[in-house]
Amino acid sequence: MDDSITVILNGYRRSSTLEEQFNSIQKQTVQPKNIFLWQNFHPETYDKFPDSVKQNCVTAVCNTNLGVWSRFAYALNAKTKYVCIFDDDTIPGSKWLENCLNTIQTHRGLLGTRGIIFQNQHSYHHTHGIGWETANEEVAHVDIVGHCWFFEKEWLSAYWYEMPPKEFFFAGEDMHFSYAIQKHYGLKTYVPPHPKNDKEMWGSLKAVEYGDGVEATCKFAIPEMYNYLNYIVSKGFKVINQI
Repeated sequence: MDDSITVILNGYRRSSTLEEQFNSIQKQTVQPKNIFLWQNFHPETYDKFPDSVKQNCVTAVCNTNLGVWSRFAYALNAKTKYVCIFDDDTIPGSKWLENCLNTIQTHRGLLGTRGIIFQNQHSYHHTHGIGWETANEEVAHVDIVGHCWFFEKEWLSAYWYEMPPKEFFFAGEDMHFSYAIQKHYGLKTYVPPHPKNDKEMWGSLKAVEYGDGVEATCKFAIPEMYNYLNYIVSKGFKVINQI
């Protein structure tokens, strides 16, 4: 069985978390074949990412901000069966990649650490969250996932089959992936188990501590998120609560 994985780390506003994140990947029970680093431009952190990490990754440093979509373009360079992309606020437990590999064998679809179930197809604000900072003992079917995406590399062909409208620069990349694989491959989106008694299987160990700061996209891009949900619903995206 081919279980090769490329991990992609994302450097943007949280330069202080990169070394901790890199170390958490080094401790995985299933080691990735490659670790890529996509450093997107932000003026406050551009020169603050540790060289010790950059020199041990396949590193691309961009001198302009290409938005939230760019790391999914960088992922096209992976040569492995699977890719796992992390947000810069996400520190996985040591069994996370193993958890994803086991889950994708029984639930072939897009996986992530924070799942969202929309109240209905027009409401981004009223959602039900699964994983991330709370336990879920079983695999959970959700509408979209965020903070981490684990998938078969070939699914990027669906991701980029429909180019996102250029006005969606700061948000929408998470919704787009679930929409694309649902529409073109008939696949669903899931959150692997986050057992209460084994946090090493969790995808994010410091979810609220790192993920709820001023750097979070949700602090300024809620209108774009709401608009992108409506956009993909107009293109045929089916949410679980199709009301």
